[in-house]
Amino acid sequence: MESRKPQRSALVDSYVVPGDVILDLADMTNQTIKLGAGLRQDCDTIQATSAGRLRLSKPNKYWVENSQKRYVPSVEDTVLGIVVDTKPDNFLVDIKGPNLAFLPVLSFEGGTRRNIPKFEDWYINICQSGESK
Repeated sequence: MESRKPQRSALVDSYVVPGDVILDLADMTNQTIKLGAGLRQDCDTIQATSAGRLRLSKPNKYWVENSQKRYVPSVEDTVLGIVVDTKPDNFLVDIKGPNLAFLPVLSFEGGTRRNIPKFEDWYINICQSGESK
């Protein structure tokens, strides 16, 4: 039996998008290929699942290199969040960032230290007025 060198994908060091076929495994026999981030095996093909530059390191390790980073909210950004705790002066809101956000009670219309708004009532009032959230 002949010892063949593994086939190198023609797309190495070029940009790929999700769905691009990187390798056809039907042509390869007795070779081990390691898949990294951004790639998956679908039957007899290796396909990209994220956009970026296809990379190869020896022996036969493929991955998609991209510059995707996690969004980190900044002050004054408009975000959606879930109230996870109520304090006397503010609400703690989970905005899926590295930290919880503080939402002051006094920032709501009619909100005072004695009159803390209830979000259940606020949500019902918005839904009844015809606005959708």
